[in-house]
Amino acid sequence: MLNTSNKNNRKMIVIHGGHFSSLEGFYEEASEILMKDTDWKVGTLDGFDDILYGGFGVFENHEEIEILWKESEKSREDLGLKVTQEFYENKIKQGKPFNIELIQQKLNDLNEGKGQTLFDILIEIIESHKNIILTLD
Repeated sequence: MLNTSNKNNRKMIVIHGGHFSSLEGFYEEASEILMKDTDWKVGTLDGFDDILYGGFGVFENHEEIEILWKESEKSREDLGLKVTQEFYENKIKQGKPFNIELIQQKLNDLNEGKGQTLFDILIEIIESHKNIILTLD
């Protein structure tokens, strides 16, 4: 959903947590709302970060936008500890090209209660873009 009549002249982009329950589902949602009418689809965390720079989706480079993440608590649970552990375990099983030592450390941190879940990582990626305001609903 795109709302270009936002009172602060920011383009409003809405992520609906009710539309997905997995990382792959999040990528599909992000592709649908951020990459509308393009052939490119989000498929990795790095790819998600890349599209937030703008210029080849629904907003331009450095354009001021706001992302409203509806049902974010559902997403926090869906992309929480268990799914993140599986995400790292799958990368370790796959081996190359992944940095197994780094991923094992991230998994260890997660298991010790001090690591980031996939939800936390997605939030950090969004917040690293200074032209984007994130609102969790």
